[in-house]
Amino acid sequence: MAAGEFLEYVSFVTQRSGTLHAEIERIVAAGRTCLLELEPTGALAVRDLVPGSVTIFVDAPIRELERRLRERATESAGEIDERLVLAREHRKLAGEFDYVVENDDVERAVSRIEGIVDRELAGKLSTR
Repeated sequence: MAAGEFLEYVSFVTQRSGTLHAEIERIVAAGRTCLLELEPTGALAVRDLVPGSVTIFVDAPIRELERRLRERATESAGEIDERLVLAREHRKLAGEFDYVVENDDVERAVSRIEGIVDRELAGKLSTR
């Protein structure tokens, strides 16, 4: 990929990911709204580059996050420790987001996020 093709790009522990401008343009051209699941620095980059962006910080208590990671057993103990350190760093950015949703209970967190998305979309549709 050529430089400038990504709206945001990040290396995250053992993964690399990014959002292509072309994909956003394709979705918008189809009359749809983009909903991106990003890590915090990527979300803040998009917020700064895309007017009207709405950001939601999803925050799990560290003990719950650790329990979930260990229960999944998909990463080594060292990788889990790295993710927990990163989660603590990311939590420092929560105040820069439009909304913060605590994910201590998955169903409740999903319901709250759905409510935020529905309200934000309704507000944008009413201003068209």
